[in-house]
Amino acid sequence: MDPHLLRTYVTVARLASFSEAARELGYTQSAVSQHIAALETDLGLPLLGRRPVAPTPAGRRLLEHAGALLLRIDAARADLGRFAAAPRTTLSVAASPLALHPRVLAALPATGVTLRALPRERVAEAVATGEADAGLVDGIAAPSDPLRLPDVAPLTATGVAEEPLAVVLPAGHPLAGRAGLRLDDLVDARWLDAPAAGVPLGRLREVHAGPAGRGFRTALRYEGTDTRTLAALAAAGHGLALLPLPVATGVPGAAAVPLAAPRLVHRTELLLPGPERPPGPDGRRGPDRPGEPDGPGEPDGPAAEFARRLKS
Repeated sequence: MDPHLLRTYVTVARLASFSEAARELGYTQSAVSQHIAALETDLGLPLLGRRPVAPTPAGRRLLEHAGALLLRIDAARADLGRFAAAPRTTLSVAASPLALHPRVLAALPATGVTLRALPRERVAEAVATGEADAGLVDGIAAPSDPLRLPDVAPLTATGVAEEPLAVVLPAGHPLAGRAGLRLDDLVDARWLDAPAAGVPLGRLREVHAGPAGRGFRTALRYEGTDTRTLAALAAAGHGLALLPLPVATGVPGAAAVPLAAPRLVHRTELLLPGPERPPGPDGRRGPDRPGEPDGPGEPDGPAAEFARRLKS
């Protein structure tokens, strides 16, 4: 299956237009039509209806595979490109909003940094495909447990911080005076659904281990990335939110009650491209082993220095 043909197909299916896809890809409309016809011939199946332009059942099934296939190809190209790349002098970091706590910010170089806030699921993709030199991603996990990351490419993940979690609610809420709260007691509460700025409600349902889709009803959906706005919405009574305790503390009009059970923490991990290297004689891994030069394709320069400062 030719990846160029597959990429053309995905673009036509997304835009529902051969002409719009040709414009986006820089091809003629005739070339786009030829790409689709060649892919359909290769697979022996019709993939797109023409009027209107829409995937057939087989085409919809192909779309389920296409994103992962194209991402893997882009990641492989970026990974191999690092072997021939000139040494980096700047640093591009992709980060989920809640991963940007003070320790991380203090470790950034003073100059030459581009910091991009991305949704959690996009951070690993950005590092894998070379959009970013390093990534910072967060999530909730049992203490010392690694985060579950999408399998997009070989990446090295290193834990850099773990913080307690707290439920944010209005200061006058009946539960505001508790010393701690159990997630089991909040299943039927009204919650803020903020997948980019807070802990996704789907993740709360997973760790609660109740029936699929049960509980943690959405009162308001916030699609921004500003954690202060999320906390302010909780303080105003629009729904509960689960945030790292340092972020939840000190919000005007809100109370931050520590999560007592289950035993979970807010974890932040550093992502670097390439597989984890085996430990040296001193037990240290990766490009920061003293006295050992970075291998070709391994993170070096500002990315390696950033990693060393975070791990120190």
